[in-house]
Amino acid sequence: MSSSSSMSGAGITIVCLASYYKGTDFLNECRRQGCRVLLVTSHSLEHAAWPRESIDEFFYVPDVDKVWNINDVMLGLSHVAKRETIDRIVALDEFDVETAAILREHLRVPGMGQTTARYFRDKLAMRTRAAAEGLPVPAFIHVLNHRKLNEFMERVPPPWVLKPRSIAGSIGVKKLHSQGEFWEAANALGDQQSFYLLEQFIPGDIYHVDAITYDRQVQFSIASKYGRPPMEVSQSGDVFTTRTLAPGSPEDRELATLNQQVLKVFGLLLSASHSEFIRGRDGKLYFLETAARVGGAHINELVEASTGINLWAEWAKTEIAGGKMPYSVPPHGFEYAGLLISLARQEWPDTSAYNDPEIVWRMNDKSHHVGLIVRSQDAQRIEQLVREYAQRFHHDFFAYEPPRDKPTA
Repeated sequence: MSSSSSMSGAGITIVCLASYYKGTDFLNECRRQGCRVLLVTSHSLEHAAWPRESIDEFFYVPDVDKVWNINDVMLGLSHVAKRETIDRIVALDEFDVETAAILREHLRVPGMGQTTARYFRDKLAMRTRAAAEGLPVPAFIHVLNHRKLNEFMERVPPPWVLKPRSIAGSIGVKKLHSQGEFWEAANALGDQQSFYLLEQFIPGDIYHVDAITYDRQVQFSIASKYGRPPMEVSQSGDVFTTRTLAPGSPEDRELATLNQQVLKVFGLLLSASHSEFIRGRDGKLYFLETAARVGGAHINELVEASTGINLWAEWAKTEIAGGKMPYSVPPHGFEYAGLLISLARQEWPDTSAYNDPEIVWRMNDKSHHVGLIVRSQDAQRIEQLVREYAQRFHHDFFAYEPPRDKPTA
């Protein structure tokens, strides 16, 4: 299989959907490969720092809290297709995955369709499919039939987690400790109950596996371990941390194997992906969720610091290759790396006092946020720095914002 660096996107037109500002490395790689790049984004992001030299045309969609009217987008892109031959449609943000699938099917553009897209957006669809294939998942139930819900809560001891089926991350997630608490939360949802699931809360360590898949085969993956679980960070406030695990270690191999099984069962042909797993107190590894995208919270920067692989750029190459050209991940190395991010009291936090030579990245593009990445060949040194820096972040910068029920920019 030839190197991915030899491919060319000349003659290929890619439409990228981005209701949120992200994916600049994807856009830049498409341009570097010679593609024609059209960006469909929210009107509220018209003046965002897009890499305009890499984008041939912009199309702005009226949005309310970054929510698009799918019919408007479908009609608008159909109009564009009268003069453009659209070869690929790519969702740069998780909230656009289903929109991209609908547009592909409407315009008959190759790529992930609506059925497969649901496995990467709908947490209920994920769990149902995974459980049907024998993959380990927490006990769960659709918030739908009241009799079955009561039976579930009698059978599965609390606490439980009430989750929106199609919202990213920890937004809208609630931890519940009694049937009364559940019914109070469910009744508050009104007619929106069926858009939620209830699942067993499993305490334990949470991991993420970030991967590149091409032609149904995982070409690259790297496993990392969160500090505190992201849900706890969101719900109670803390510094977000994660660090990479040693390739080939027993933990890494177990996570890689389960991730491969998940992506195969869900039918992923090609994409970047971000999957999360939890090791329960019983020692068993459970699948939590996956997404056909690059992980958020600057996980791409963590992976690149650790291995030299830019997930956005490699994802772009797989889309360009489209299953018709060879693709392979470039040669890469590995060093241990750790990431810390926190809300900050200061508008633009000053991290100059953090001056250890292991620091390889600093967040400087988002107000009231602070972040660092450290890298070393010594795993213990990374653990030490992440632990010490998290404590210092609390003293120097940390701010807390109550969890949101809806996404924001």
